Amino acid sequence: MHNLWFISRLRSTRKLFILKTPKHIIMNTISKIKLTEGPDLNHLYQESLELLSALIAIPSISGDEMLTADQIESFLNLQGINTFRKYNNIWCYNKYLDASKPTILLNSHHDTVKPNEQYTRDPFSPIIEDEKIYGLGSNDAGGPLVALIATFLYFYERKNLPFNLCLAATAEEETSGELGIRSILPDIKEISFAIVGEPTGMHMAIAEKGSMVIDCVSKGRSGHAAREEGDNAIYHALKDIDWFKSYLFPIMDDQPQPVKMTVTEIRAGIQHNIIPAECSFTVDIRFDHNYTEREIVNTIINHTSCHFTLRPNVLKPSFIDMLHPVVISGLSLGRKTYLSPTSSDQGWLDMPSVKMGPGNSARSHTADEFIGIEEIEEGIDIYISLLETLELS
Repeated sequence: MHNLWFISRLRSTRKLFILKTPKHIIMNTISKIKLTEGPDLNHLYQESLELLSALIAIPSISGDEMLTADQIESFLNLQGINTFRKYNNIWCYNKYLDASKPTILLNSHHDTVKPNEQYTRDPFSPIIEDEKIYGLGSNDAGGPLVALIATFLYFYERKNLPFNLCLAATAEEETSGELGIRSILPDIKEISFAIVGEPTGMHMAIAEKGSMVIDCVSKGRSGHAAREEGDNAIYHALKDIDWFKSYLFPIMDDQPQPVKMTVTEIRAGIQHNIIPAECSFTVDIRFDHNYTEREIVNTIINHTSCHFTLRPNVLKPSFIDMLHPVVISGLSLGRKTYLSPTSSDQGWLDMPSVKMGPGNSARSHTADEFIGIEEIEEGIDIYISLLETLELS
């Protein structure tokens, strides 16, 4: 009932939101493109803001996204769109699906991390202030998600599209869970390439590092802290931790570091006067195509004394050719390319993909998360223009 009341209240204040929404500033390259075929853009902007507000108001911590999946499914169904669902993943296709044409995947996620303790606002209250909408998941990745949904709606009923569109709103991205996007890849139609919605300022991440996590244990021998006995496991761990901090994987001159290892958790000891017999710590590892998972693991084995286990669900690095049509289309619109240090659901995809969306990655997982209303509108415009100018061979 709370969510229904919220949606009703939001719709009753539609005029307020329109007045607060700034006039969109479209870049010169985008303004040359006539966006005439499809729904009214102002209507899409408004619907996107309402949907994002509704999603923020529904807790969707990764692994517990059923209600936001319900919301997205209901939203699309009310638009007359037939949807498919598996677990908490929702996907659908454009109205005039043509098996002879390539299919583009538009994907983003609707799960969030847990709100951190530094929030000064209610993370589940979508408050609009200074042309920004605040709330958990607003930036990562609610803004990109609703912008991709609006883009899909823009093209949904067009008969002469040179491609098909598959929209997928997926779960468990934040935890690389087994019931997220990879659970539906066998079920969706063959994909030519993907646009993955994450906050990138609408620039194109043409490569992103893979991600792996290892849990390490250094062993010692317990004893009384007041006497010269025992073998302190913390001191053994410190040697390995220092190696993880300082080791540089060999790479050609003037190339960026291919592997970044960061110790993020450490646990040891049971009380102040007992020498710890065990110290455990966790290492977050990001890596590019220069080194394989096996090569990284072997390097760690050869340089450390700790025992470690590799967590499952290793995300592989992703890359798209600079001459790919979607990259060329983005460059023609003034979009920049870059290498992303963060990981996303791109790591599960076996087709070319580009990571691109409204918002700023630096705001992700921070207290009092927000995204600008104008950022969402600009994102919709650029997504649409990207597909309008796409030239597939």
